[in-house]
Amino acid sequence: MVDQAADLSDIRFAGDGLVVAVVQEVATRDVLMVAYMDDEALRRTLESGRTWFWSRSRGEYWCKGETSGDRQWVRRVSYDCDGDAVLVEVEQDGRGACHTGAPTCFFRSFGEGG
Repeated sequence: MVDQAADLSDIRFAGDGLVVAVVQEVATRDVLMVAYMDDEALRRTLESGRTWFWSRSRGEYWCKGETSGDRQWVRRVSYDCDGDAVLVEVEQDGRGACHTGAPTCFFRSFGEGG
């Protein structure tokens, strides 16, 4: 495995210790979801090949798909020029990324209703 320590030191976690993670389907380029990672969740993601996040509402780590079966297989992780956001490119397995069962969390548009 490539030493990622230098890259990890470039990530600028916010005051709450979190960085925004945009999850994108590698094949379609659709944005599937946005969640948050702390240092540990990002390390788990890089090491396991599965997406790990920090749940702000539950105050715990969660691996996407462990409960629902809708897993994400990490293909690439990159970060923006400021180091304050990460992009996780995945292969989505199962029904989709959204907890509602939709393929993506971004299924509503302004002006189209709920």
